[in-house]
Amino acid sequence: MNTQDAKRVLETALICASQPLTLREMRSLFADELGADTVRSLLDELSRDWEGKGVELTALASGWRFQSRPELREYLDRLHPEKPPRYSRAVLETLAIIAYRQPVTRGDIEDIRGVVVASQIVKQLEDRGWIEAIGHRETPGRPALYATTKSFLDDLGLASLEQLPALEVGGEAPAFEALQGQLLDTAEEAPPEEPALEAVAVEAAAAEAPAPSLSLFGDDGTPALPNPDPEDPPPQTQPESA
Repeated sequence: MNTQDAKRVLETALICASQPLTLREMRSLFADELGADTVRSLLDELSRDWEGKGVELTALASGWRFQSRPELREYLDRLHPEKPPRYSRAVLETLAIIAYRQPVTRGDIEDIRGVVVASQIVKQLEDRGWIEAIGHRETPGRPALYATTKSFLDDLGLASLEQLPALEVGGEAPAFEALQGQLLDTAEEAPPEEPALEAVAVEAAAAEAPAPSLSLFGDDGTPALPNPDPEDPPPQTQPESA
């Protein structure tokens, strides 16, 4: 099979797939006759072929997929005028803590937020497929350890946790505080006793990295879809279950 035919097969499979395709699945299209490097090269060519169009080829945590470009979302939303789910401040704060401090227990989250984390908040995030219990901490009671899922990264259009906005402290608008503002802009009003998350920004400042201009949620409260560089997505690393 020549390169053009192989690229055509790959393009068709990606367009027709209901879920992102992994590199292994794409190689199976050719009975493993094409190596991983060749498939990656074809993906790079496809990505360039679709530049300037309304659809782009994107690498995610669980594989590759075609998706609409973020700037066209407002037009596509008119096909489905129903409002997306809205999440409370408490839910979004809890999600942000898990994303940046994982793996964490409910007790860890409560220590940071300063309020009790209701079971319904955890269940809502689990039902959405954004978090999961990956093990238990070896302490009295063996509390569950929570981490984000590949679905969480896929919904944000990210290939790995490293693409989340970096945390930093100092300056007039630390990255984490700006992120919190974006997370909470369209969320329901939180009870007045719930504090902001300054503690997270302070404790997580050990990671010294520049803060890219990414946001986790768009203006309508749904996940935003930044565009990572098209390359084979690295697996999301999580601690082994105890």
